[in-house]
Amino acid sequence: MLNTAFKLAQPETRTTSVVFASPHSGRDYPASFLRRAVLNASEIRSSEDAFVDQLFAAVPANGAPLLTATAPRAYLDLNRGADELDSALIEGVRRSAHNPRIASGLGVIPRVVANGRHIYRGKLTLVEAHQRIANYWRPYHDQLQTLLDESFNAFGEAILIDCHSMPHEALENVGPPGSARPDVVLGDRFGSAAAGSIVEQVEAAFASAGLRVARNMPFAGAFITQHYGRPSRQQHAIQVEIDRALYMNERTLELNGDFEAFQTLMAGVIAEVAGIGVAGEQKVAAE
Repeated sequence: MLNTAFKLAQPETRTTSVVFASPHSGRDYPASFLRRAVLNASEIRSSEDAFVDQLFAAVPANGAPLLTATAPRAYLDLNRGADELDSALIEGVRRSAHNPRIASGLGVIPRVVANGRHIYRGKLTLVEAHQRIANYWRPYHDQLQTLLDESFNAFGEAILIDCHSMPHEALENVGPPGSARPDVVLGDRFGSAAAGSIVEQVEAAFASAGLRVARNMPFAGAFITQHYGRPSRQQHAIQVEIDRALYMNERTLELNGDFEAFQTLMAGVIAEVAGIGVAGEQKVAAE
Protein backbone atom coordinates (compact mmCIF):
# COMPACT_ATOMS: atom_id res chain seq x y z
CA MET A 1 0.00 0.00 0.00
CA LEU A 2 1.36 3.42 -0.91
CA ASN A 3 1.50 5.99 1.87
CA THR A 4 -0.15 8.82 -0.06
CA ALA A 5 -1.58 9.45 -3.49
CA PHE A 6 0.50 12.55 -4.25
CA LYS A 7 3.06 15.06 -3.08
CA LEU A 8 2.28 18.76 -3.16
CA ALA A 9 5.03 21.37 -3.10
CA GLN A 10 3.49 24.76 -2.42
CA PRO A 11 5.15 28.16 -2.84
CA GLU A 12 5.37 30.50 0.11
CA THR A 13 2.93 32.73 -1.78
CA ARG A 14 0.88 31.92 -4.87
CA THR A 15 1.79 34.63 -7.37
CA THR A 16 0.61 33.02 -10.60
CA SER A 17 -2.42 31.27 -12.03
CA VAL A 18 -0.20 28.47 -13.39
CA VAL A 19 -0.34 25.00 -11.81
CA PHE A 20 2.29 22.37 -12.65
CA ALA A 21 1.56 18.65 -12.26
CA SER A 22 3.42 15.42 -13.01
CA PRO A 23 1.10 12.39 -13.10
CA HIS A 24 3.61 9.80 -14.36
CA SER A 25 6.79 10.36 -12.34
CA GLY A 26 5.64 8.27 -9.35
CA ARG A 27 8.09 5.57 -8.34
CA ASP A 28 6.67 4.00 -5.16
CA TYR A 29 6.23 0.40 -6.30
CA PRO A 30 4.26 -1.70 -3.78
CA ALA A 31 5.94 -5.03 -3.00
CA SER A 32 2.66 -6.86 -3.59
CA PHE A 33 2.46 -5.34 -7.07
CA LEU A 34 6.03 -6.32 -7.95
CA ARG A 35 5.44 -9.91 -6.79
CA ARG A 36 2.57 -10.27 -9.25
CA ALA A 37 4.45 -8.74 -12.16
CA VAL A 38 6.24 -10.83 -14.77
CA LEU A 39 8.63 -7.98 -15.57
CA ASN A 40 11.95 -7.19 -13.96
CA ALA A 41 12.60 -3.96 -12.07
CA SER A 42 13.93 -2.16 -15.14
CA GLU A 43 11.19 -3.30 -17.51
CA ILE A 44 8.38 -2.31 -15.18
CA ARG A 45 9.79 1.23 -14.98
CA SER A 46 9.86 1.71 -18.75
CA SER A 47 6.55 3.61 -18.76
CA GLU A 48 7.61 5.89 -15.91
CA ASP A 49 8.33 9.56 -16.58
CA ALA A 50 11.51 9.18 -14.55
CA PHE A 51 12.95 12.32 -12.92
CA VAL A 52 10.32 14.70 -14.36
CA ASP A 53 9.47 15.81 -10.82
CA GLN A 54 13.13 16.73 -10.35
CA LEU A 55 13.22 18.63 -13.65
CA PHE A 56 10.39 20.83 -12.37
CA ALA A 57 11.76 21.27 -8.85
CA ALA A 58 12.04 25.05 -9.34
CA VAL A 59 8.27 25.48 -9.65
CA PRO A 60 7.47 26.52 -6.03
CA ALA A 61 10.26 29.12 -6.09
CA ASN A 62 8.36 30.77 -8.94
CA GLY A 63 5.10 31.18 -7.05
CA ALA A 64 3.30 28.10 -8.39
CA PRO A 65 2.32 24.73 -6.87
CA LEU A 66 3.83 21.45 -8.09
CA LEU A 67 1.64 18.34 -7.76
CA THR A 68 3.36 14.99 -8.31
CA ALA A 69 1.98 11.47 -8.18
CA THR A 70 3.51 8.79 -6.00
CA ALA A 71 1.88 5.79 -7.71
CA PRO A 72 3.84 4.59 -10.74
CA ARG A 73 2.16 4.62 -14.11
CA ALA A 74 2.43 0.82 -14.43
CA TYR A 75 0.28 0.52 -11.29
CA LEU A 76 -2.29 3.20 -12.11
CA ASP A 77 -2.41 5.69 -14.99
CA LEU A 78 -3.64 9.07 -13.81
CA ASN A 79 -3.84 10.29 -17.41
CA ARG A 80 -6.81 8.03 -18.07
CA GLY A 81 -10.44 8.29 -17.08
CA ALA A 82 -11.53 6.33 -14.02
CA ASP A 83 -13.95 4.40 -16.23
CA GLU A 84 -11.29 3.25 -18.72
CA LEU A 85 -11.22 -0.30 -17.35
CA ASP A 86 -9.74 -3.11 -19.43
CA SER A 87 -11.89 -6.26 -19.66
CA ALA A 88 -8.82 -8.22 -20.80
CA LEU A 89 -7.17 -7.51 -17.44
CA ILE A 90 -9.92 -6.97 -14.88
CA GLU A 91 -12.47 -9.63 -13.98
CA GLY A 92 -16.12 -8.61 -14.16
CA VAL A 93 -15.62 -5.69 -16.54
CA ARG A 94 -17.96 -5.70 -19.51
CA ARG A 95 -16.39 -5.04 -22.87
CA SER A 96 -17.40 -1.54 -23.91
CA ALA A 97 -17.35 0.38 -27.15
CA HIS A 98 -13.97 0.50 -28.83
CA ASN A 99 -11.45 2.61 -26.95
CA PRO A 100 -8.00 2.57 -28.59
CA ARG A 101 -6.20 3.16 -25.30
CA ILE A 102 -7.93 0.24 -23.60
CA ALA A 103 -7.53 -1.95 -26.68
CA SER A 104 -3.78 -1.40 -26.62
CA GLY A 105 -3.59 -2.32 -22.93
CA LEU A 106 -3.24 1.25 -21.67
CA GLY A 107 -6.38 1.76 -19.61
CA VAL A 108 -6.52 3.37 -16.18
CA ILE A 109 -4.92 0.21 -14.82
CA PRO A 110 -2.44 -0.72 -17.56
CA ARG A 111 -2.12 -4.25 -18.86
CA VAL A 112 1.20 -3.52 -20.57
CA VAL A 113 4.19 -1.19 -20.30
CA ALA A 114 6.26 0.29 -23.11
CA ASN A 115 6.60 -1.82 -26.26
CA GLY A 116 3.54 -3.85 -25.34
CA ARG A 117 5.16 -5.99 -22.64
CA HIS A 118 2.57 -7.57 -20.33
CA ILE A 119 2.73 -6.68 -16.65
CA TYR A 120 0.75 -9.41 -14.90
CA ARG A 121 0.24 -13.10 -14.53
CA GLY A 122 -3.50 -13.51 -14.97
CA LYS A 123 -6.23 -11.02 -14.13
CA LEU A 124 -7.05 -8.56 -11.35
CA THR A 125 -10.34 -8.44 -9.47
CA LEU A 126 -12.74 -5.57 -10.01
CA VAL A 127 -12.58 -4.85 -6.27
CA GLU A 128 -8.83 -4.30 -6.48
CA ALA A 129 -9.24 -2.04 -9.51
CA HIS A 130 -11.80 0.09 -7.68
CA GLN A 131 -9.53 0.26 -4.61
CA ARG A 132 -6.65 1.64 -6.64
CA ILE A 133 -8.90 4.25 -8.20
CA ALA A 134 -10.36 5.25 -4.82
CA ASN A 135 -7.00 5.37 -3.06
CA TYR A 136 -4.89 7.11 -5.72
CA TRP A 137 -6.79 8.31 -8.78
CA ARG A 138 -9.52 10.25 -7.00
CA PRO A 139 -7.30 11.97 -4.41
CA TYR A 140 -4.87 13.13 -7.10
CA HIS A 141 -7.59 14.51 -9.35
CA ASP A 142 -9.49 16.06 -6.45
CA GLN A 143 -6.33 17.89 -5.42
CA LEU A 144 -5.59 18.96 -8.99
CA GLN A 145 -9.04 20.47 -9.43
CA THR A 146 -8.72 22.21 -6.06
CA LEU A 147 -5.48 23.85 -7.20
CA LEU A 148 -7.08 24.98 -10.45
CA ASP A 149 -10.11 26.35 -8.57
CA GLU A 150 -7.78 28.27 -6.27
CA SER A 151 -6.03 29.79 -9.27
CA PHE A 152 -9.30 30.80 -10.88
CA ASN A 153 -10.61 32.36 -7.68
CA ALA A 154 -7.42 34.32 -7.12
CA PHE A 155 -6.48 35.30 -10.69
CA GLY A 156 -9.58 34.90 -12.84
CA GLU A 157 -7.97 32.05 -14.81
CA ALA A 158 -6.20 28.74 -14.31
CA ILE A 159 -3.41 27.34 -16.47
CA LEU A 160 -2.40 23.69 -16.06
CA ILE A 161 1.01 22.56 -17.27
CA ASP A 162 0.80 18.77 -17.40
CA CYS A 163 4.43 17.60 -17.25
CA HIS A 164 5.62 14.45 -19.02
CA SER A 165 8.63 12.89 -20.72
CA MET A 166 8.76 10.93 -23.97
CA PRO A 167 11.04 8.20 -25.32
CA HIS A 168 13.57 9.51 -27.82
CA GLU A 169 12.47 6.86 -30.32
CA ALA A 170 8.93 8.30 -30.31
CA LEU A 171 10.28 11.27 -32.26
CA GLU A 172 11.74 9.30 -35.17
CA ASN A 173 8.96 10.13 -37.61
CA VAL A 174 8.15 13.67 -36.47
CA GLY A 175 8.69 16.23 -39.20
CA PRO A 176 10.03 15.85 -42.74
CA PRO A 177 12.79 13.26 -43.37
CA GLY A 178 16.16 14.65 -42.39
CA SER A 179 14.73 17.45 -40.26
CA ALA A 180 15.79 18.01 -36.66
CA ARG A 181 13.64 16.24 -34.11
CA PRO A 182 11.78 18.33 -31.53
CA ASP A 183 13.03 18.41 -27.96
CA VAL A 184 9.60 19.29 -26.60
CA VAL A 185 6.08 18.53 -27.79
CA LEU A 186 3.20 20.67 -26.55
CA GLY A 187 -0.27 19.11 -26.60
CA ASP A 188 -3.41 21.22 -26.50
CA ARG A 189 -5.65 18.74 -28.33
CA PHE A 190 -5.32 20.79 -31.50
CA GLY A 191 -6.49 24.00 -29.91
CA SER A 192 -9.43 22.73 -27.89
CA ALA A 193 -7.74 22.60 -24.46
CA ALA A 194 -6.09 26.02 -24.19
CA ALA A 195 -6.23 29.48 -25.70
CA GLY A 196 -3.82 29.88 -28.59
CA SER A 197 -2.19 32.94 -27.02
CA ILE A 198 -1.25 30.93 -23.94
CA VAL A 199 0.14 28.02 -25.95
CA GLU A 200 2.21 30.49 -27.97
CA GLN A 201 3.71 31.92 -24.79
CA VAL A 202 4.55 28.47 -23.42
CA GLU A 203 6.16 27.56 -26.75
CA ALA A 204 8.17 30.80 -26.69
CA ALA A 205 9.46 30.00 -23.20
CA PHE A 206 10.94 26.71 -24.38
CA ALA A 207 12.18 28.15 -27.67
CA SER A 208 13.96 31.02 -25.92
CA ALA A 209 15.94 28.39 -24.01
CA GLY A 210 17.14 26.96 -27.32
CA LEU A 211 14.79 23.97 -27.41
CA ARG A 212 13.02 22.82 -30.57
CA VAL A 213 9.26 22.70 -30.04
CA ALA A 214 6.48 20.89 -31.92
CA ARG A 215 2.75 20.87 -31.28
CA ASN A 216 0.36 17.92 -30.97
CA MET A 217 2.46 15.44 -32.95
CA PRO A 218 2.96 12.75 -31.87
CA PHE A 219 1.31 13.66 -28.54
CA ALA A 220 -1.77 15.90 -28.44
CA GLY A 221 -2.74 15.19 -24.84
CA ALA A 222 -4.89 12.49 -23.26
CA PHE A 223 -7.47 12.44 -20.45
CA ILE A 224 -5.99 15.21 -18.32
CA THR A 225 -5.72 17.72 -21.14
CA GLN A 226 -9.15 16.81 -22.46
CA HIS A 227 -10.84 16.85 -19.06
CA TYR A 228 -9.30 20.00 -17.59
CA GLY A 229 -8.90 22.08 -20.73
CA ARG A 230 -11.88 24.46 -20.70
CA PRO A 231 -10.60 27.66 -22.34
CA SER A 232 -14.11 29.11 -22.65
CA ARG A 233 -14.20 29.02 -18.84
CA GLN A 234 -10.66 30.42 -18.51
CA GLN A 235 -9.28 27.03 -17.49
CA HIS A 236 -6.47 26.01 -19.84
CA ALA A 237 -4.50 22.76 -20.01
CA ILE A 238 -1.30 22.10 -21.95
CA GLN A 239 0.61 18.82 -21.97
CA VAL A 240 4.40 19.14 -22.08
CA GLU A 241 6.45 16.18 -23.33
CA ILE A 242 10.25 16.41 -22.97
CA ASP A 243 12.71 14.13 -24.77
CA ARG A 244 14.20 11.83 -22.11
CA ALA A 245 17.51 11.60 -23.96
CA LEU A 246 18.20 15.23 -23.00
CA TYR A 247 18.83 14.33 -19.37
CA MET A 248 18.84 10.56 -18.78
CA ASN A 249 19.99 7.20 -20.09
CA GLU A 250 16.79 5.49 -21.18
CA ARG A 251 18.34 2.04 -21.11
CA THR A 252 19.72 2.16 -17.56
CA LEU A 253 17.12 4.63 -16.21
CA GLU A 254 19.88 6.77 -14.75
CA LEU A 255 20.54 10.48 -15.00
CA ASN A 256 23.18 11.39 -17.54
CA GLY A 257 25.92 13.99 -17.27
CA ASP A 258 23.69 16.65 -18.81
CA PHE A 259 21.03 16.55 -16.10
CA GLU A 260 22.21 19.42 -13.90
CA ALA A 261 22.70 21.76 -16.86
CA PHE A 262 19.31 20.80 -18.28
CA GLN A 263 17.63 21.25 -14.89
CA THR A 264 19.13 24.75 -14.73
CA LEU A 265 17.84 25.47 -18.24
CA MET A 266 14.40 24.22 -17.19
CA ALA A 267 14.42 26.57 -14.19
CA GLY A 268 14.54 29.46 -16.64
CA VAL A 269 11.71 27.98 -18.71
CA ILE A 270 9.62 27.46 -15.58
CA ALA A 271 10.12 31.08 -14.56
CA GLU A 272 8.88 32.27 -17.96
CA VAL A 273 5.88 29.94 -17.97
CA ALA A 274 4.92 30.91 -14.43
CA GLY A 275 5.15 34.53 -15.55
CA ILE A 276 2.34 33.95 -18.03
CA GLY A 277 -0.03 33.57 -15.08
CA VAL A 278 1.32 36.66 -13.39
CA ALA A 279 0.45 38.68 -16.49
CA GLY A 280 -3.03 37.18 -16.24
CA GLU A 281 -3.31 38.49 -12.67
CA GLN A 282 -2.36 41.98 -13.83
CA LYS A 283 -4.94 41.83 -16.61
CA VAL A 284 -7.72 40.83 -14.19
CA ALA A 285 -6.68 43.50 -11.68
CA ALA A 286 -6.89 46.18 -14.40
CA GLU A 287 -10.39 45.25 -15.48
